[in-house]
Formats: sequence, C-alpha cells, structure tokens
Amino acid sequence: ALKLRAGDKHCLVARSKCYLKLGDTENSLKDAEASLQNDKTFSKGLYQKAEILYTMGDFEFALVFYHRGYRLRPELQKFRLGIEKSQEAIVNCIGSPSSVKLENKEDLCFISRQAESKKANQKLQVKLTKDQKRTRKREPVRNPKTERQLLGELYADKAYLEKLLKDEDLMESSTKQGIKVADLVLSGISYLDTRSEFWQQQKPIYARVRERKLRQQRWMRDKKQKPAEVGRYVVKSMEDIDMLLTGDCPEESCKKAERVLKTIQGWSDDEVPNKNELIGNLHSCIGNAQLEMGQTEAALQSHKMDLEFARQNDLPDAVSRALDNIGRVYARIGKFQQAIDTWEEKIPMAKSSLEKTWLFHEIGQCYLELNKAEAAQNYGQKSLQSADEEGDVEWQLHATVLVAQAQVKLKDYRSAILNFEKALEKAKLIHNEDAQKAIIS
Repeated sequence: ALKLRAGDKHCLVARSKCYLKLGDTENSLKDAEASLQNDKTFSKGLYQKAEILYTMGDFEFALVFYHRGYRLRPELQKFRLGIEKSQEAIVNCIGSPSSVKLENKEDLCFISRQAESKKANQKLQVKLTKDQKRTRKREPVRNPKTERQLLGELYADKAYLEKLLKDEDLMESSTKQGIKVADLVLSGISYLDTRSEFWQQQKPIYARVRERKLRQQRWMRDKKQKPAEVGRYVVKSMEDIDMLLTGDCPEESCKKAERVLKTIQGWSDDEVPNKNELIGNLHSCIGNAQLEMGQTEAALQSHKMDLEFARQNDLPDAVSRALDNIGRVYARIGKFQQAIDTWEEKIPMAKSSLEKTWLFHEIGQCYLELNKAEAAQNYGQKSLQSADEEGDVEWQLHATVLVAQAQVKLKDYRSAILNFEKALEKAKLIHNEDAQKAIIS
C-alpha cells in the first residue's frame, strides 16, 4: 500500500502497529513520527507514538503525546486512559508498587542490583564472562512470590532456564552455529529480568479511568451479596469493551457491550450491586461505538438511555458524561442549538479548568455555526480565561482563534487582527505549523 501511496499516514500507522507487535520499537517509532510529519494533529499518529513511548518505558514523553492527543480529540477515551496509565507508571517508577512486598534481605539485594544491571540487560544477546557467570551463581535468589507476581506466566519459563543452568554438561555444549548453550540460557534469564523490572515500574498495565475505579470498588465491597466470579466477569468485560473501542474496533466493542448488557439485565440486584449504574455505563459504551461507526441516531438513543438511568439513580458523574456525549452527537449531525442546550446544562458539572475550556470552546463554535457571533465571542473569551487558568497554550490558541473569527463576523476587524496576531504567536510557541498557515491564509 505504501508503494502505491508513499507516505500515506494511515498506512504508516498500520505498519507501525505491526512493528510494535513484533517488538521492533525503533522502526515502529519511525513510522509513527513519519505519519505526523505533514499533519501534527493526526490523532492516530499521536496515539501510536504515545503507545510506543509507553512500551519503551519513556513514560514522561508518552504522557506528553497522550495529553497532546487529548487536547485535540477529548472525546476519544483512549487518550484519557493513556494519560492515567502513564501517570500511574511514573508514580510507580518513583516508589515500589504496593502490591509487591519485599519480605527478606534477598529481595532488597535484588532491587539494588537492578540499577547496576540495567545497561547490560538492554541488549538482546548478553555475553557474560566467566567471572560474571560465577557472580550470577552467587547472587541471592529473589523471593518466589515476588518474582511470580512480576513475571506471571513467564515465571515458569525462568524457572526452567534456571534449572538448565544446573546441568553442567549441557552448559558446556554448543549449538550447530557455535553459540554456547550457557550464553543462550543466561541471555534468556537476563531478558526476563529486564521485563520484570519494566513490569514493576509500569504495573498496572492498563490504568482505570476514575469512574471505573469507583465502580469496581462498589462491586467488590460486599462479596457476600456478589460472588467473586461475577465481579471478575464484569470488570474484565468492561476492560475488553474499552480496549476494543480504543483499538479502532468499534463494531466488536459494540457487540461485546450488547452481550454484556443482556447478561447483566438477567442478574438480580443482589448479584450485582449498582446494577442500574452499570447498565447506564454500558449504554454509554454502546453509544460511543455507534458514533465511531457513523450510526448517529442509534448513538443518540444510547446516550439518552444512559442519561435516563443516571438521573433515575441520582448519579451526577454519569449525568455529566451522558450530557457530554449527547452534545457531541448533536454537533456531529449539525443540530447546533440542541448541542448548545445540552452542553450549557453540563457547565455547572464541569470539575476542571481544562474541561471548562473545551466545553466553552465547543459551545462557542456551535454559536458561530448558527451565525450568532456575539454569543460565540463571549464563549470564546470564557474558554480563553479557563485556558489561561490551566496554563494550556494549545487551548489558548484555539480559544483566541474562535474569538477572532467571531469578531470578523461582528465586523470588528481591528480586534480580530490583534487576536489573530496573538494566536499566531501561540502557534509559533508550540510549533504548530498547520495553525500558522491557517491563520496567515
């Protein structure tokens, strides 16, 4: 495909995903960066680059690109998920994960050794000297419970490799290519040590969004009422639904959510506490998937169902979520006044300056589409004020452009020029070449 359409950004992202699955992060990163070369706002390219950086353990840089994608496409849940899992990984890098308890001095020795062996472990094939091999044999063994927690299913592989080390005759032998079996075994063990260090830093792999954390706590707080297997099924199903949607598989995500919804509806309230909250959340997931598939009317009905369940059960966070999604659908199908009415109802529920920035900006854009320039200007100024409070230069740029566009419609050309000049400075500050070209033209 790339031979037919050289430099196609969608093809580059697809190939980057393949490289990443093969573990070739270098080529994967090159393709992701190439997809962004001509379009710095390409959301799929930003997400792919963030995922690669996260996989490489560059959590701070991954967080930057997750934030960049979230600012451009706040409706995509995968960027919110990425922000949370990167933040958790950074926190876990600073301290030890609470789930991993070091029970004896041997464990502490292992942790101190990690920093010393980090550079050597980064190579795929590790050539160890005889002195290093003897040193490895003398190193204290890590507590099996700790190692099992970090390696999971790979723990059995490492145990097998360590068992092979005890076979002296085998260790002295070589392969047909002349490579010593001992070097291969030690290379495998070193690789698993590297992975365990990485997993210790970034555990858990998938960060939960705030509402899912609260939901899981509520589901699991009374095990007498709800069997453990029911809780595990619900949590795993919701994770699968989210991951399918963020992985560009909206149809599979929708089908999965519909199956889970049917299952949950057949259970009693005793089996699933907060059953109605869960049903509303599933309607929201279905609506998001339907919107990604272009089924706008079906998506609108799903989100309205979510809103109905949220209001019936007095769930303010769920009400805010549903209003947010309903407004997006209305805006997508060109019903701008309905979008405005919906989002204005959500304004008192906004909990952060960044959320207000986006909300005011979208309302202002809808007013601009309706040729109500004065209202558009007012909301643009509100968006700019919230962006200033957040210190977010990119949203300051968007809000300033909105104000300038409204002033052009109001024929206040002097003010419009001043604001376009301010927006141009902000675009230069964040190296947004597309925005610079748009403003100048």
